[in-house]
Amino acid sequence: MGTNLAGIAPELALTATIFVLVVVDIVLRGHAARRRVVGGVAILGLVATALAFAALPADAGPLFHGMLALDGFAVFFKGLFLAAAFLAILFGAISDEIQRSRYGEYLILLLCLTLGLSLLAAARNLLMIYLSLELVSLPSYILAGFRRGDRQSSEAALKYVIFGAASSGLMLYGFSLLYGLAGTLDVSGIGPRVMSVASGGDAAGMLALALAVLFALVGFGYKVAAVPFHMWCPDVYQGAPTPFVAFLSVGPKAAGMAALLRFLLLGFGAPHGWLPAGAFPWPALIGILSVATMTVGNLIAIAQENVKRLLAYSSIAHAGYMLMAVAVGSDAGVRAVMLYLPIYLFMNMGAFLAVMAVRAPSGDESIAAYRGLGARSPFLAVTLAIFLFSLTGLPPLAGFIGKFYLFAALLSTRLTFFYVVALIGVLNSVISLYYYVRIVRAMFLEKAPAEAAGAFAPGRASAVLLAVCAIPTVLLGIWWGPLAGLVAQAAALAR
Repeated sequence: MGTNLAGIAPELALTATIFVLVVVDIVLRGHAARRRVVGGVAILGLVATALAFAALPADAGPLFHGMLALDGFAVFFKGLFLAAAFLAILFGAISDEIQRSRYGEYLILLLCLTLGLSLLAAARNLLMIYLSLELVSLPSYILAGFRRGDRQSSEAALKYVIFGAASSGLMLYGFSLLYGLAGTLDVSGIGPRVMSVASGGDAAGMLALALAVLFALVGFGYKVAAVPFHMWCPDVYQGAPTPFVAFLSVGPKAAGMAALLRFLLLGFGAPHGWLPAGAFPWPALIGILSVATMTVGNLIAIAQENVKRLLAYSSIAHAGYMLMAVAVGSDAGVRAVMLYLPIYLFMNMGAFLAVMAVRAPSGDESIAAYRGLGARSPFLAVTLAIFLFSLTGLPPLAGFIGKFYLFAALLSTRLTFFYVVALIGVLNSVISLYYYVRIVRAMFLEKAPAEAAGAFAPGRASAVLLAVCAIPTVLLGIWWGPLAGLVAQAAALAR
């Protein structure tokens, strides 16, 4: 038991921080320093959690009878969640969408969500995956509707709850079928027993297995906003507070990818080809899912006028890009996804921070609000352009390196199916350039309307955070070796 508790020391530190925040927020109610104190407590809690992570061994094996993993793969993703939470805390501190009197509530819910993400990335048990997913979902529902009295926020929360409840129910039913087929909840124990069903030629068993995997993928697809489980995403991104949306676009997506990789690779084994004989053809299924996701996301983004909705469909498309590498199922595919996610964190959260800064003066989130921004606020316009071009995948920015690794993982298979998926991915990247350039064109080639012609600059805190996100976005496009080395060390799954 002592070893198990030591292995979840970071999660215990995060839980303690949540309890302390609840007490401090109540005690300081009405006090002028309340917001600064709760923000400081949250940041100190994240620092303590990060120190606990640093003290963990790189690979200590399973915890609590195999329910959780303590390996480099889990620790890597947990560090990513802490970085995203740290930025989301600072975004919330400078945003007018988070009421000063409710900042403590925002932090408590955000850290509860981070705790769920940490457990989800390490889960090796079907029941633990489901419980972790619910711990992620419940605070997310509340944060989506955090703006009281705002119709869009309430609508976003309601749609999020409805889609979340439906996907959770289907996922749980799929897990129950898997348990009936395999006789175990341990993900690594599913494969040998389920493969006997797949290779035995039993039609009823194969149907049950197919339904189980499809229903399970509903839950994972909902969490990463993959088509056709993406319909909640645009409304939630538009209606929820922007600081939370910035975190939502990275944290749950990364945790969903981590859990999906464990579920597929530990549960069904590394594939040999896209349609392996005598095994469930999950590479083909995920490959088709990735093509649908990036194509739908990019095509619908073209028609968007609201920038947060545009970035929502962009986020859906990026889930499709990452699913390409998941479909490969090789070590190269795992490393590609892991390399892409830290890059995605900086460029996507930076883009939402820029949206938050543009929105602040007028509350306008349309592309029209960006007209003439290059002349009115050059630093803000240039940093936003960096994030958008990086999301497109243009060199020499970090997004290019991330996509290069994703496509290289596909091409390394030397299989026609994955060549076709890679070609569709390249075409989708070209399509994405069109709608990202619409914003850049509005900023630098169009004149500002008369009522918004005056120059303005983001606040000092916003400018610092924009630089914090922009510098890695540029630097990792030139010098990505240390990140690639870190990913290579952490990528090995405990098969």
